[in-house]
Amino acid sequence: MNDSGVEGQKQQDLRKRLREYALRILKLYDSLPRSGSVHIITHQLARSGTSPGAQYREACRAKSDADFISKIEGAVQELDESDYWLVLLGAGGYVPEKKLYPLIKETDELISIFVSMVNKVKQRKTKTA
Repeated sequence: MNDSGVEGQKQQDLRKRLREYALRILKLYDSLPRSGSVHIITHQLARSGTSPGAQYREACRAKSDADFISKIEGAVQELDESDYWLVLLGAGGYVPEKKLYPLIKETDELISIFVSMVNKVKQRKTKTA
């Protein structure tokens, strides 16, 4: 990825967005009990919800398109897992679904951004092959 100009600003914006997402996940984790089944779910959510930001930072330093794609696809997997845990918290009645909706929406938007990034790199690779 390019660190200059518009691309550099987009990277910084996405880094900030991912950092804010991770902090929202951690605040949700901190607000819920540390016992029983809810703790199992929130522990998994804390792990999967903080990982995409770190993986994106790694992707920005990727040595090749394949390395970039691998790291971004890893972030997508973690976001998808986060979506699962968020839905489970709502379905289990641990957190009102209405309260979770903004986080679920952000998760879906981040997945879309990352899938789009991967597709763009794959299309570029196909055109140059």
